[in-house]
Amino acid sequence: MRLTLSHGFIAAAAFACGLSQAVAADITGAGATFPYPIYAKWAEAYKKATGVGMNYQSIGSGGGIAQIKAKTVDFGASDAPLKAEDLQKEGLLQFPAIIGGVVPIVNLEGIAPGQLRFTGPLLADIYLGKIKNWNDKAIADINPGAKLPADPITVVRRSDGSGTTFLWTDYLSKVSPEWKQKVGASTAVAWPEGVGGKGNEGVAAYVQRIKGSIGYVEYAYAKKNKMSFAGVQNRDGQFVLPDDETFQAAAAGADWKGTPGMGVVLTDQAGKASWPITGASFILMHNKQEKAANGTEVMKFFDWSFKNGAAMASELDYVPIPNVVAKQIADAWKANVKDAGGKALWN
Repeated sequence: MRLTLSHGFIAAAAFACGLSQAVAADITGAGATFPYPIYAKWAEAYKKATGVGMNYQSIGSGGGIAQIKAKTVDFGASDAPLKAEDLQKEGLLQFPAIIGGVVPIVNLEGIAPGQLRFTGPLLADIYLGKIKNWNDKAIADINPGAKLPADPITVVRRSDGSGTTFLWTDYLSKVSPEWKQKVGASTAVAWPEGVGGKGNEGVAAYVQRIKGSIGYVEYAYAKKNKMSFAGVQNRDGQFVLPDDETFQAAAAGADWKGTPGMGVVLTDQAGKASWPITGASFILMHNKQEKAANGTEVMKFFDWSFKNGAAMASELDYVPIPNVVAKQIADAWKANVKDAGGKALWN
């Protein structure tokens, strides 16, 4: 059966597996839109290599967390890592699957991708509604020579619970005390300003349609849609552009093993080359697998993707999980993921 990508879904047929001819169920997952482009690419390649399909619903991190808690999917996906106490309470295992970056995108005539620059506090002031026009002195001062119109700024943000929003608001909270006090960091916040779009796809679509708009999306969406993304000044004072090298620079010092639930947040990392709005996307699955075959297939899929999907990730400007971290993830599977009788599902 042909792999179909439609409305955020990845679908494929079941297959006869191994010498025993046991039938393996499709993998079902739901959650973050941030990693959807690479999960789609991995799913297609995995289907060709193994015959096993995956059905992933790109509905936002909040929806993914809710569905895995309700046990309606085999795995959930979230860009906002759950805290250790929440994982323990729900009986969940969490691990990072991919690293990427969130980027500001604009719809301004004559502004090419990478031409415009922002600082973190400037982005916060725009999203707070304090800066209302594109030719505001605060924007013009760091963009000398740019042809900035006097047009009003239309802020576009997410309308759904979103890990991309968590990364964006977590970053703004770190660089703007006013943002931290008034809005804070979460998958869903009380926005002071803006038009809401559902998913990275919805935000990208609004920014494409509305002249003078600004939004934030995962970098792959900006590239795919040929949108004008902007550079951002990082913690070391350097203006950098988003790509896999600046994402890797931000992730270089991450302490996955020493962080509870491997829930590392990579925003506002030190380093001259670091992209300041970098983040990992996480997978959530139950420690106790009531459907052992399904749980095993989830681990097989991500194990295959870690070993075979690095080039595909780089093509989309994601950063693949380092081999040493993949080994730590496999160790966590061995120690924690078990069937209803307590038998380990990963060897």
